[in-house]
Amino acid sequence: MKIKYFFLLLIPWFFIYVGHTSADENEVVIIEVADAISPGTAEFISSGIKTAEEKDAACVIIELDTPGGLAESMRKIVQSILNTRVPVVVYVSPSGARAASAGVMITMAADVAAMAPGTNIGAAHPVGGGGKDIEGKMSEKVINDMVAHAKSVAERRGRNVKWVEEAIRESVSVTETEAMKENIIDLIAKDIDDLIQQINGRDIKDKGVLKLDNAKKVVLEETLRTKILKTISNPNIAYILMMIGLAGLYFELSHPGAIFPGVIGGICLILAFFALQTLPVNYAGILLIVLAIIFFIMEMKITSYGLLSVAGIVSLLLGSLMLFKGTSPEMNLSWRVLVPTIILVSGFFVVVAGLVFRAQVSKPTTGSRGLIGEIGTVKQALAPEGKVFVHGELWNAKAKEPIDAGTKVRVVNVDRLVLEVEPMDDQLQSI
Repeated sequence: MKIKYFFLLLIPWFFIYVGHTSADENEVVIIEVADAISPGTAEFISSGIKTAEEKDAACVIIELDTPGGLAESMRKIVQSILNTRVPVVVYVSPSGARAASAGVMITMAADVAAMAPGTNIGAAHPVGGGGKDIEGKMSEKVINDMVAHAKSVAERRGRNVKWVEEAIRESVSVTETEAMKENIIDLIAKDIDDLIQQINGRDIKDKGVLKLDNAKKVVLEETLRTKILKTISNPNIAYILMMIGLAGLYFELSHPGAIFPGVIGGICLILAFFALQTLPVNYAGILLIVLAIIFFIMEMKITSYGLLSVAGIVSLLLGSLMLFKGTSPEMNLSWRVLVPTIILVSGFFVVVAGLVFRAQVSKPTTGSRGLIGEIGTVKQALAPEGKVFVHGELWNAKAKEPIDAGTKVRVVNVDRLVLEVEPMDDQLQSI
């Protein structure tokens, strides 16, 4: 009897567990992306897909509106979509949105590709940093690599391979109705609710049938980390932050106590390193930039007649050119950013180094050392001690030989507030 009652007590917990599980399986995770494809965007989408896996959600819907972006980030997103066990739906929305360039490959990788009325997809021809066309052999290499990747993804999803190649090589773009006819997408939906209704019961290859009756929609919010990363993960912004950080710390080291430049420099360097961890960085470039800073610091200590400054500028330029690596030309710095930054930062370092060097070699003007070499008048005869008038003040003084009052003297040393003086040359001749 006790065993029977025990099982009766377990029945409610069983239904609670089943209800909880079914609620998770009936959950639709929505990831909204209305921005360029960057390392921050890639992390947001990848972490969202991982969250959906952990929640055992029914599917993930990526609501996409993008002009394109970095090829490396696009590949990371495509890998996340292709390797997840959760069905992924890419929905180009709302009306007026587009899936251009990198957005084409992301849409192609989805288990279900959908578009809203009044949207378009295409124009996937790769371009270099700053939006410029890639020229020469590099253009052929990048395009062929992109075509092979896109065709592989399209074949896996059973979509129009020929059109994908044209979109990359010839920048072809189509509307949602044309995309539907050309087997580029699977369906057209006016909104999220219409999309969920249309894919409900759809059999997803290797992932089962979508069961979305009374589906619970969960919109993922960007974390603060993702928002910051999306802002600073552009190679040009990361580079500028690093240069500002180095300049700020350099100024603080050369003028201790300024505080503000050091604080700003430290913050910018931390943000730069945070961004660099998501970008393909060439450590030889970083070492050359550090070497440039060392040259500028040495310029303050060594009289090189500008040679160390020239070496620093050359190292800074080479390091900047080598800083980012990768097959994607978008990973390179834009010349519009590189050239002005090099000029401004190099000029800043040279000017600060020059000021510090002048301060070191210039004659002291304050304190006891500032009195050495100054001319004064003997007010009380030195025999060998007396008083002299220097810099508007009356000082105790002494000399190696007696000096009469009214004689012009030069300060040669200061010993415990007592001036050591000697007669001026013209005074010696008149004696």
